[in-house]
Amino acid sequence: MSVLIRNAQRAAPLRRVPLRRAVCALRAALGAARFDVALICAGDGLMRRLNGAYRRRPEPTDVLSFPYHRVAPGELPRPRSRDEYNLGDIFLGVELIQRRCRRDGEDFESVLTVTAAHGLCHLLGYQHNTKAEWEQMYQKEEEILEELNRLTGSSLRPLTAGLF
Repeated sequence: MSVLIRNAQRAAPLRRVPLRRAVCALRAALGAARFDVALICAGDGLMRRLNGAYRRRPEPTDVLSFPYHRVAPGELPRPRSRDEYNLGDIFLGVELIQRRCRRDGEDFESVLTVTAAHGLCHLLGYQHNTKAEWEQMYQKEEEILEELNRLTGSSLRPLTAGLF
């Protein structure tokens, strides 16, 4: 199935091919390679509007996920038709991510990949509102990033490290 990447911003240069490869590998690590997913790379303005509309926080954020299916953490959707082989949409706040990377001296592409992994986990029902949920999500992020690290020789770590 496909990974659609749409660049809806101009502030940060974006290399789509490595991001697409990483997301394909992460989907496979989640057992969800049969499902489509869309990544929308957004600037601060769009992320501020979406975050305000859906989370009542009118400020830019690094990632927002909009699942096509509602599933419990660790479960895959059970599509009834071909049209339902869709995980959902992930909006990456690339302008904010780039600023943070510059401030913290981190690699922009690596952080985009880790943020996409975080978004994929949200599409599959993982949350981090409580410590127990965070632990479950952190473990899943760590698991799929370890698989990506094995395949690519990178050393990526979960986005939610140290949240609780």
